[in-house]
Amino acid sequence: MPGFASLSAEKLARLVGLPHCPIILDVRVPEDFARDPRLLPGSRRLGHAEAVDGAANFAGRSVVVVCERGAKLSHGVAAWLRHGGADAVVLEGGFRAWADASLPMVPAAALPPPDAAGRTVWVTRARPKIDRIACPWLIRRFVDPDAVFLFVAPGEVEAVAERFGATPFDVEGVRFTHRGAGCSFDALLEDFALSTPPLERVAAIVRGADTDRPDLAPEAAGLLALSLGLSRMHATDLAQLDAGMVLYDALYRWARDATGETHDWVARRPGMAS
Repeated sequence: MPGFASLSAEKLARLVGLPHCPIILDVRVPEDFARDPRLLPGSRRLGHAEAVDGAANFAGRSVVVVCERGAKLSHGVAAWLRHGGADAVVLEGGFRAWADASLPMVPAAALPPPDAAGRTVWVTRARPKIDRIACPWLIRRFVDPDAVFLFVAPGEVEAVAERFGATPFDVEGVRFTHRGAGCSFDALLEDFALSTPPLERVAAIVRGADTDRPDLAPEAAGLLALSLGLSRMHATDLAQLDAGMVLYDALYRWARDATGETHDWVARRPGMAS
């Protein structure tokens, strides 16, 4: 049974990747982090003193605090956050419980360096359709909820990346782009160690829609149609990204929870027995 103001690893795992996932704060001491420099998906590293000093920043938010074993460090930080107005709990058993359950973890070394505000910044070509919407969705839901995305003219991606400290993606010659038969979404899954069964299902659909191989998944043609429709509905890339986040949220929930569900409704014809 979870203890006072705590959440089990299994319950938190069901929230990770969803739009209402709580903020996950990793407050492990540097020595513990150095022993295992991985992060829960979507979590942010914050020293316990820094978290306490900035408690007011989390007022009105749901927060899960993670230390090595779910003991005094996370309980103390969570108490201070509650004092500042947050709905804060600790991860029961801490980071070790999550690791022992073999739940997904992101290698910290794979993350791009953050900006001064602690956010990762990404840049790609304007007028996104599939991969350039799917990748931001994956990043915001499983890597960095505060990530910033810049959409620029195709010929300016590299220069903008250099000038503004952004990470380019889905363009030729960069780290996060098509690899062999895979698309940029596949590259992110690989490098961030996020290859869970639901995300692999989503990846097959994205790959099929993005590389003109609808045979890879029955849903690929539908994703292509919806993506092209969204691109014609929205005049700005950021508006399209906002709409696309909802689309991929729904696709992920289907891939995780509803692949076995069908829908078969037959209209009652006159004279049919009730």
